[in-house]
Amino acid sequence: MIVGAGFAGYRTARELSRMSRGKADITLLNPTDYFLYLPLLPQVAAGILEPRRVTVSLSGTLPRVRLVLGEADGIDLDGQTVHYTDPEGGDGTLPYDRLVLAVGSVNKLLPIPGVAEHAHGFRGLPEALYLRDHVTRQVELAASADDPKSCAARCTFVVVGAGYTGTEVAAHGQLFTDAQVRKHPLREGMRPRWLLLDVAPRVLPELDEHLSRTADRTLRERGVEVRMGTSVKEATPGGVLLTDGEFVPTRTLVWCVGVRPDPLVEGTGQPLERGRLVVDPQLRLPGRPEVFACGDAAAVPDLNNPGNYTPMTAQHAWRHGKTVARNVAASLGVGEMRPYRHKDLGFVVDLGGAKAAANPLGIPLSGPAAGAVTRGYHLAAMPGNRVRVAADWLLDSVLPRQAVQLGLVRSWSVPLDTASPELARVPGGPERRQDRQDRQEQGRDSRDSQDSQDHARQDRQEAGARSGPGAATAADTGSGEPAPEPAKNQPGGESAKNQPGGEPAKNQPGGEPAKNQPGGEPAKNQPGGEPPKNQPDGEPADPQPGDEPHKAPGPVRRTDETPAEGDS
Repeated sequence: MIVGAGFAGYRTARELSRMSRGKADITLLNPTDYFLYLPLLPQVAAGILEPRRVTVSLSGTLPRVRLVLGEADGIDLDGQTVHYTDPEGGDGTLPYDRLVLAVGSVNKLLPIPGVAEHAHGFRGLPEALYLRDHVTRQVELAASADDPKSCAARCTFVVVGAGYTGTEVAAHGQLFTDAQVRKHPLREGMRPRWLLLDVAPRVLPELDEHLSRTADRTLRERGVEVRMGTSVKEATPGGVLLTDGEFVPTRTLVWCVGVRPDPLVEGTGQPLERGRLVVDPQLRLPGRPEVFACGDAAAVPDLNNPGNYTPMTAQHAWRHGKTVARNVAASLGVGEMRPYRHKDLGFVVDLGGAKAAANPLGIPLSGPAAGAVTRGYHLAAMPGNRVRVAADWLLDSVLPRQAVQLGLVRSWSVPLDTASPELARVPGGPERRQDRQDRQEQGRDSRDSQDSQDHARQDRQEAGARSGPGAATAADTGSGEPAPEPAKNQPGGESAKNQPGGEPAKNQPGGEPAKNQPGGEPAKNQPGGEPPKNQPDGEPADPQPGDEPHKAPGPVRRTDETPAEGDS
């Protein structure tokens, strides 16, 4: 059983399929039916590559592997089972003899006011598609805006995090918007403004200094404002307040500060190192020889740097998968166990156009030479779609990009705080893992409260019995006559949860919004939400006889977007 089909999980499944030759039952559990080649995602957001170019079919490239579509939400290590939820909300359980946890990572959040509400991450295909539409829309609205301040805000794009992803997003984004304004000219003297922020002292702080200097120089020459030692202090619908005190009006905040391991690993009860499962050099969980972990979810000892763990990169995850596959086979009597060792092959950073930064095998490169090496590396590393990707690159070099809004992904579909960045939320869709955990927590709190009330009631009744008939009821009701406790659903008793006068149901008007609704908040004009903005004095109109009943809340509009943006 392999949970997750990222770089580590996909490589594990492919190697095991090749080695077993049909003699093993291999099951792959994943929320989507594709492997996502994450390094090329910025090119999807910039309109260079079509979305399907960076996805590789799991069933088409993994022969003799059973694919189960679903999101793992619980692991019973003692019972050797994995519980999951399928795309339509159904539950299922899968048994295993050997388990490989390769669940990857999600967006890393920081306790900064407004970020969770107004920022978007960049970990999955839905987020890239949303950003592509959103940037296109902002430029088009800015081109037709009469107000200079509105135009400037819409054409200002803030990227937080100058790591691998954030640097590429800013580099490609500047080229993308510059190409757009050539077709939709802005007000005289205006051009798109991109800001790249990070608290680190330099761009690409985790990579070689040559890569950092090359990327920094290219970004600044292109017009990107690179601000090191600066981050966001607060995000609002109209802009962001920076840590240096400056307020930047903007409608776009892209969050690329890093990643954290998938929260699923916390529920295993196993030792963690900064949220990652601790494993031995053979990538096994201590005391659980039948369980392996790899990729971003595993803290793998770096044997080349004793005392450290391998960083959370696609390059390491890909190699983890190969080692895990061999060790799983060895645990079944085929071959021998091997510890994970690696040799640094260098890194490549695509900066858009013919520009890139690379150090293959430690050789520093920049400019067109680095660009050729970078694209060659990606073609060689991709497990499929090489011809299609190369064809898109060729077309992009000779034809203008199509800057159009498809409107396939809305703002509320890709919240920053999600345990499933690879899945977009849909109206009426199944609960996601985080929503389900929130609901369970509320249920536990409700049960605890009810237990406390029951204990208190029992104590009063016992005190009344000791003091004589009528003592407890006289104190509680003001009457000397003992009265039976009313039924909870009857008038005079404790209100039923869904009855008038009681605690409102979670999905009812006035209650707490349903957790499984898009955005997690009631629509602005629905009962229990904020009053409609178009009513006098901002107060909601009173319902009149004969009015149609309110419908269930629909998609929530972000407060930083207007109806004209078409993102309802």
